[in-house]
Amino acid sequence: MPVKTGDTVRVHYRGTLTDGTLFDQSEGRDPLAFTVGLGQVIPGFERAVIGLEPSETVTVTIEPVDAYGPHHAELRHAVTLADFASTPYVGGEVNLVSPEGDEMPGRIVSIGGDDVTIDFNHPLAGETLVFEITLVEFDAGPET
Repeated sequence: MPVKTGDTVRVHYRGTLTDGTLFDQSEGRDPLAFTVGLGQVIPGFERAVIGLEPSETVTVTIEPVDAYGPHHAELRHAVTLADFASTPYVGGEVNLVSPEGDEMPGRIVSIGGDDVTIDFNHPLAGETLVFEITLVEFDAGPET
């Protein structure tokens, strides 16, 4: 019986960029568990497990629209160096709070003079992702 929407799956995976750069994998950890159809993982990953049977492996290429979305230039903002309590560095992660109280994680992408540019896009925004996914096991959800 293959995986369908509503099933809870446990998978091992290896995620790379199209150039082969590894960005994440489950090796050495417990399998990733999620319920298909609840939006707990990116849409392309979720769709890739539908129809799999235990021990089956699939390799799928996921375009940005079905992953972390496109990279939005308007999500880069410059702030002043004086806004930092400690010395910022390129690649550093920051968490700012919006006027509405929402936490906004970002990465420092450049420092020039008194300006620090922070990118609030997801680090994988705009990237095409390649996943090798192996279904370890699954629990059937309610029959529909």
